[in-house]
Amino acid sequence: MTANATRRMTGGAALAEMLKLHESGPMFGMGGFQLLPFYEACRVLKVQHYLINDERCGAFAADAYARVTNRPGLVDGTLGPGATNLATGLAEAFNAGMPMVAIIGDANRQHAWKNMTQEARQFDVLRPLVKEAIRVEVISRIPEHLRRAFAVATSGRPGPVLLAVPEDIAHGEHDFDAGDFWIDPGTLKAQARRSRPARDDLARAAALLAKAERPLILAGGGVHISEASEALLALAEAQGIPVAHTMSGKGAIGCNHALSAGVFGRYSRIANDLIGMSDCLLVVGCKLGEIATKRFTLMPAGVPLIHLDIVAEEIGRTTRQDVALVGDARCGLEDLLAELGPRTDRRAAWCAEVPKRMATWLDSARDRLESVESPINVGRLMGELNKILPDDAVLVADGGFAGHWGGLLFDTKRAGRGFVADRGFASIGYGVPGGIGAQIGVGSKRRVVSLTGDGGFNMSMGDLETARRVGAPIVACIFNNAASGYVKALQHAVFGHGNYQSSDLVEMNYANIADAMGCQGIRVEDPERLGDAIRAGLENTDTPTVLDIVVTRDPAKMLPAADNRTLKVTKGDRPV
Repeated sequence: MTANATRRMTGGAALAEMLKLHESGPMFGMGGFQLLPFYEACRVLKVQHYLINDERCGAFAADAYARVTNRPGLVDGTLGPGATNLATGLAEAFNAGMPMVAIIGDANRQHAWKNMTQEARQFDVLRPLVKEAIRVEVISRIPEHLRRAFAVATSGRPGPVLLAVPEDIAHGEHDFDAGDFWIDPGTLKAQARRSRPARDDLARAAALLAKAERPLILAGGGVHISEASEALLALAEAQGIPVAHTMSGKGAIGCNHALSAGVFGRYSRIANDLIGMSDCLLVVGCKLGEIATKRFTLMPAGVPLIHLDIVAEEIGRTTRQDVALVGDARCGLEDLLAELGPRTDRRAAWCAEVPKRMATWLDSARDRLESVESPINVGRLMGELNKILPDDAVLVADGGFAGHWGGLLFDTKRAGRGFVADRGFASIGYGVPGGIGAQIGVGSKRRVVSLTGDGGFNMSMGDLETARRVGAPIVACIFNNAASGYVKALQHAVFGHGNYQSSDLVEMNYANIADAMGCQGIRVEDPERLGDAIRAGLENTDTPTVLDIVVTRDPAKMLPAADNRTLKVTKGDRPV
């Protein structure tokens, strides 16, 4: 169409038209009457849309897609239960800063609040869980609202945007002007609308770092959102500054890099010790929340702290800072390096501490990474994954201790988001749908492996069918311990041996279930067969593979960094 030309179309068709113009990635959802015209337009326009078996899983898949692409994940839900089922996934994206656009069907406004079928205060339910909630009241404004949704989702600290579309808007028709259908290319992915820290703040930060003998960088997930890995590595190498990371920040630099100190916080290899030794901390794209700070006890008093974050009000929220750098992580790191000037080699001894200490830690972890005990120690699985996965593979970790084992023991072999963990809300049930979203995001040439407990798999196994149908040949590793393992381990730590309540599951053979669903199922009870099973899963690109891994039933051995037989729990603290 030329400018000023008009075309009559439904509101649903206008939504699909705008998504196509935005070159949007796949949409995950389950249809209903309210959004039927939208679904029909997706078919006609060839907008990629995948039926999901549970809307929560759809939101998780969209979240994982956003994590590996930085493009907004797309999800939809029908009026009522479809919309409210999105809540947990939206909260995950909101807390983690993931760009997402969620479209929900809403009641016909002519009959709203007259006991319409499935009607609920869904907009009010979801509003606190999104960055912005938009209700379409005028059909002609649909293109404007979609542009707004993408701009908000990808700018500043990214997040989910809710678009509620009443039935009469989706089914209604309007003569749209061709000039209404335009997009802003700058908002197609995060980080949109980059901003830079103030020059005087950069000068103050540079002065603190220049004076420091033992500085340390603490990198969070914001490094990935900003695509700041190259800038971070340039600063670290030029200035001789080791880098530790949160679970979400894993891959800020490759875990095998000589300056990588590993994860810090509730779980740590050597990073917490380095924090205690440091004389200046540079925090980048990290909220310094409970897990990263061991419930706000880790950051040492009196040590200068520089905090670089895109959200001004996050700085100082949990931890006192000496210099606040408000701006995009990549821009801030580039500007900070420019302010610091030429390379310095005076920190060679400090940098040499990292590989030396890491080698010592690795020796201490061999009993887990190379364990031959049966049932299988989860550490052995992590050791095998570290050896076998290709450099460009992505490991998706479910909430609970799947994320903890992966966060502590898995090594990315290059910079980038090679480890995807739902740390915003840490919900279990993320492993399978997260694997689907990540696989679609990275494409068929890269392999995706997901980690999930049997409890998490029970929540989402229906979407193994989705993975098969959409051609996502993920390898799902199930920690089969016949328990809600994280809860059982906590009960063991807090209340003692034998005192467990509602944390046991029945024994299941998940490999048989996978086979029955037309996927490849492999049950692994011998740790010496783990490597072959992983390779078989990676070689199968025709269907998803489920590795049913029988792991320890001993709640004293279920946690990656603590032996519960000796763990002491202080009142008011959370041990893991």
